[in-house]
Amino acid sequence: MTFRRAGGAALGFVGGSVLAGLLVGVGVTPVLAVAGVGTTSAIGVFDSMPEYIEIGELPQRNEVWAYRGGKPVHLANVWAQNRQELSLDQISDTLEHAAVDGEDKRFYETGGVDATSMVRSLVSVVAAGGKGGSGGSTITMQLVRNIKIQQASELPTAEERDAAYKEATKRSAQRKLAEMKLAIGLAKEYSKQEILSAYLNIAYFGDQTYGVQAAAQRYYAKDATDLSPAEAASLVAIVQWPERRDLSRPSHYADNVARRDVILRSMHDQGHLSRAELTEALASKPAEYVRLTPPQQGCEAVARGAEFFCQYAVEAARELPQLGPTQDRRDDAWRKGGYRVQTTLDLDLNGQQKALLDRYDPATESRFALGATLDTVEAGTGRVLTMAQNKDYDRSSNAPASATSLNYATDEANGDSTGFQVGSTYKMFTLLQWLAAGKSPDAVVDGTRHGRSSWTQCGQTLDSYWNPKNDSPGQTGRFTVRAATAQSVNAAYASMAEQLDLCDIRDTAAALGVHPATGGALPANPAAVLGTTSIAPLTMAAAYAGVANGGVYCAPVVIDQVTSRDGEQLGGQQRSCRQAVPTAVATTAFEVMQGAFRGGTANGGQTPDGATVFGKTGTTDDADQIWLIGGTTRAVTAYWQGNTDGGKANLRHFDNVEGTYASTRAAVWRQAQTAVNAAVSVG
Repeated sequence: MTFRRAGGAALGFVGGSVLAGLLVGVGVTPVLAVAGVGTTSAIGVFDSMPEYIEIGELPQRNEVWAYRGGKPVHLANVWAQNRQELSLDQISDTLEHAAVDGEDKRFYETGGVDATSMVRSLVSVVAAGGKGGSGGSTITMQLVRNIKIQQASELPTAEERDAAYKEATKRSAQRKLAEMKLAIGLAKEYSKQEILSAYLNIAYFGDQTYGVQAAAQRYYAKDATDLSPAEAASLVAIVQWPERRDLSRPSHYADNVARRDVILRSMHDQGHLSRAELTEALASKPAEYVRLTPPQQGCEAVARGAEFFCQYAVEAARELPQLGPTQDRRDDAWRKGGYRVQTTLDLDLNGQQKALLDRYDPATESRFALGATLDTVEAGTGRVLTMAQNKDYDRSSNAPASATSLNYATDEANGDSTGFQVGSTYKMFTLLQWLAAGKSPDAVVDGTRHGRSSWTQCGQTLDSYWNPKNDSPGQTGRFTVRAATAQSVNAAYASMAEQLDLCDIRDTAAALGVHPATGGALPANPAAVLGTTSIAPLTMAAAYAGVANGGVYCAPVVIDQVTSRDGEQLGGQQRSCRQAVPTAVATTAFEVMQGAFRGGTANGGQTPDGATVFGKTGTTDDADQIWLIGGTTRAVTAYWQGNTDGGKANLRHFDNVEGTYASTRAAVWRQAQTAVNAAVSVG
């Protein structure tokens, strides 16, 4: 909210001499004298104030949406203030009558200030020594006070907010006079309909609920468009004393009913309720019509398993350039709210993947700190379809072992996780560079373990002894690159890297969006080619999707569309796609990597639909991190499971429901990807 001066005499505001006459005429002057405020001083208060206060845009909740069955569905509300603004024609006539009849019967007759009520109010304030007093404020004056309270809440520091709130709510004759002038200005600048609508939308209804729509949903589980007289009067009863009259608990019902009944009788007196309707409403009890509905605030309240995606998407939305040219402006726009954010999340797929993780990688595992994710990225767009995690979402400081706030799928910057060593899934980048260098997938390389000391690094010779072991002692001898990929032979890939430049391998990975989860550049040392760098699962899924997409990498996106409070479509996250590796190279690599599912390390992962799938497994030296990443030309799923606390629990030595954690990875991935293939119509 912002104050501004209007354009002078054309608006016909009350001037000093006219004000003096008004104060005398309505009998306010003696009251002011008792309060120690003379007429001249009162005029000074008026002259020092701006001529009116803008209604402006009220903060509203932001809505986050996903997809279910291919159609948009509501996922979560995120707000600074729980409010959904309505126009007056969207609010029931009964509620309008309750507000006017209960708070300001002469609302349509006065110019923002009801002199008779003001005298009563000022006398009450003076009698209470500025520490109490009755209301007497018109709806327009109450709107002024609420706007000033709202303005206080938007100040940058807690000290400023507290000071402005106290100033806006203090009991004093001076504050009443200030509200009078601003109310007069509002009445001249805005129509009665605009003022009443703003009042009903800005008012606080207790329990962190603002505006009649959010209040109706909170207390009655219905919209403000259709309220009974008792429901409408009960809502209006709250605004004078939210702390004691809101409907969040039965202990407040008696205080609410006492005020409700006054409002109902006033509605009858004003001809808006018949005698029969009044009798029926007075006889009703809050327990009969209150249907308390928990506010769906934040990502903790979304469908189980979607919480981590939701939080990631909210952070992405707050950084969209459509919201403003600077982050401060974007933060302010998001706080004011009213946005509808359509995300890319497929709730059906995500729910299925969450169920798989619950079964095969349970959060209740107590023998070691087990984490697991399934993340699906659409090839050609980068749209993130799933982000399932085995842990429940909990941001509290005393979260149980089965829950966490860490998003294992994403980088440290937007999920606080530092990533995980990716093992042999990183071999794809050596394969790509091998092919880019013009070498054949059927070339034969040495797969016998042997130490190497000489490498090429950025065109220079690097002396570094390295003697990687193969995962199986039986892996020895010479292998074609194709066979070495299917069987994931470490020594063979070391032989391949020896014939390449380590920096070229690194650059190929980087071109496909790969980076350490903690930030910075990828290393270009011999061990890195076997996946010693900690990388986020989502990053790896997007890289593999780039290969599936003919070498065109698309950065992950989670927002399809953002719609403003005015209904304007602002667009989603900007798609960022580029030709990361030559099409021919990607096509050949895609074909070579099908071998993992045809008798290779991902044997048993072939989907029953017969779709052509490619991919690669990954296992760290201690088998404390286990991976399987792959998919089709339409979508890629990354499956990771492993230790989350730096421990070295070997996942080949711990059983789950159907075997060891490591041995069931192909079965888990197969079930997840089968559902993905059906959803994206893979032929």
